[in-house]
Amino acid sequence: MNIAVAKSTITLGGLLKHMTFVENEWFWRWIGDNDRLEPWLSADFSTYPDWEFESAKEEDGETLFSNWNASVALSEKVLSDLLAKGGLDQLAKRKWPSGESPSLRWILVHMIEEYARHNGHADFIRESIDGSVGE
Repeated sequence: MNIAVAKSTITLGGLLKHMTFVENEWFWRWIGDNDRLEPWLSADFSTYPDWEFESAKEEDGETLFSNWNASVALSEKVLSDLLAKGGLDQLAKRKWPSGESPSLRWILVHMIEEYARHNGHADFIRESIDGSVGE
């Protein structure tokens, strides 16, 4: 059966800005129960749930990469500090509605899943541009 991938509004910039958000969300907000960092703190996610995807169109690639690199550096610092204090079973301070908190192990596995999923999206975008099929 030949089924084409549906037309999408996802862009590489949107994916990169989303991953910047996800890095900050899990390693800054959830682990430490901190307030969101800017620009996420001021974003109106209730009106625009895909704000990071949509607003990426207003930024150039250099800015998007710079912001992502900064978010990864912050994540690495937080992770390093946590691992110096204990293992992967440490719980995030922020809680789900059930009252439970994800462990550091869960967050790391979730981040692997996030990157894998969105790398696949990026591969679809690349394939639609150059026509070559990835492995």
